[in-house]
Amino acid sequence: MNMKRTAVARVCALVVGASSLGLCSGASAQSSNEEMKHQIDLLQKQIEMLKTRLDKLSEQQNAAPSAPATPVASGGRDFLERAPGDGITFKTRGGEVSVYGNLDLSLDTSTKGISGMMAADGSTPVGNGGWMSAVSTNLSYVGLRGSQSLGSYPANFVWQLETQIDVSATSGTSASNSNTSSVVKGGLTSRNSFIGLGSPDWGTIKIGKTDAPYKTSTASMNPFSGMLGDYSVIMGNSGGDNRVEFGTRLDHAIWYESPNWNGFSFNALVAPGQNRATDNSNLAGGEGDCAGGNVPGSGGLPVACNDGAYGTAYSVSAGYRSGGLYVTGAYELHRQVNRTSDLGTYDANDIADERAAKIGAQYRFATGTTVSAIYENLKRSVPGYLDIQNERTRTGTWLAVSQDLNANDSLHFGWAHAKATPGDPGAHNTSGGANPDNAANMFTLAWKHRVDKNYSYYANYAITANHRDAHYDLGAGGRAVTTDCHDASNPDTSGFDPNGNAPKCWAGSRLQGASVGLKYVF
Repeated sequence: MNMKRTAVARVCALVVGASSLGLCSGASAQSSNEEMKHQIDLLQKQIEMLKTRLDKLSEQQNAAPSAPATPVASGGRDFLERAPGDGITFKTRGGEVSVYGNLDLSLDTSTKGISGMMAADGSTPVGNGGWMSAVSTNLSYVGLRGSQSLGSYPANFVWQLETQIDVSATSGTSASNSNTSSVVKGGLTSRNSFIGLGSPDWGTIKIGKTDAPYKTSTASMNPFSGMLGDYSVIMGNSGGDNRVEFGTRLDHAIWYESPNWNGFSFNALVAPGQNRATDNSNLAGGEGDCAGGNVPGSGGLPVACNDGAYGTAYSVSAGYRSGGLYVTGAYELHRQVNRTSDLGTYDANDIADERAAKIGAQYRFATGTTVSAIYENLKRSVPGYLDIQNERTRTGTWLAVSQDLNANDSLHFGWAHAKATPGDPGAHNTSGGANPDNAANMFTLAWKHRVDKNYSYYANYAITANHRDAHYDLGAGGRAVTTDCHDASNPDTSGFDPNGNAPKCWAGSRLQGASVGLKYVF
């Protein structure tokens, strides 16, 4: 527009010049026709030249791209400009924000392996205890994370908001015939979410909720994460059910993550109990579930947090990584765990500390073979006379071997073993007591094919072989559909439900499952 105005001004100047020559005055009548014609021709040529220049300027202006809106910037960085790389990361004023996620769905077929069993009272499992098909969402989530510079302050502000995504099922509270939870896992920030301050020199302090250091320390040694046969069926799982006591997320926590010091790293967490009851039988302040999972009275038990609720939790881990070698050690303590529902009558001594300790090692060979091994010790500190029902003290081992077949295919084998415990509160078809035969083995096999950096698919098979008194499950560790020891009995004694009764757990089963799944990571 400025160029057009300049050209117009020039035309006007020529008109004014023409007036000064007498073209616009009475002097034109006194001039000869020849002189007037000469001046008019000269003016027309100049106008044509200006018109040509205007046309060229107009064409150039139309051909030029539109100027973008001026971005909001700080320190030379555009606001919400996409950062380079494969991820979905945008620059912000003094920081960045990333969108990330994991989508994993599978088609399963599994069996509880309890069909044909019979208890001492002659009863048999209710419902279908054999093979059944299912569609399962496995460890699917989306999240936002970011960082923000604080100017001269020697740390950045960091944050993360993460939620589970139940792709194949409707989001809501969790419930089955054997447990009930008030947690909406598909709700905003249901997974690891926090704010904190971090520096590459001294590490990061965060507050919120997160997978405990005890859990994350050996996560890389579990190639079956979210699959049937996830090592969480036995490792960190002191009760043998779908709750993984020492491989879980801890709420209302504060923790420290160290930087990498020449291969060494260290993490430490504390989660205050926030429980006004001296025996931790209340809900922790601000929570909808008992500490350790489920609502009071879940599974037909007395209405209190008396099936594993604990007070303050502590979790620490340390590790060293160099080349293909990784070694780690971890420890976690749950204070005053209430398990009085295991007894016929209340006993205050059945409120005791529980702890877990493990060491793990992993090595990746140049041949594409990765070998991982873990030794774990779990202990519940109850008086000797209560050991007859102590199923929480034992050792466990894990061995995994992974082999890259080519650039896109890999084969994985895993074996978990749980040794026997000092005692057992009993299942529907076992009497419980001291020195039970409740050892178990789980074997897992998986094949994975990677299509590209984001998309892959897999197939796997797993079996949990329980000894006579054991009731370890198949599917703990992040699957929407798990297979455990319970039959189809419902916690209802009204007489209107043909399956009504307390849920029945059948020990000694051989649970099996096969699965094919699709996985997309971004």
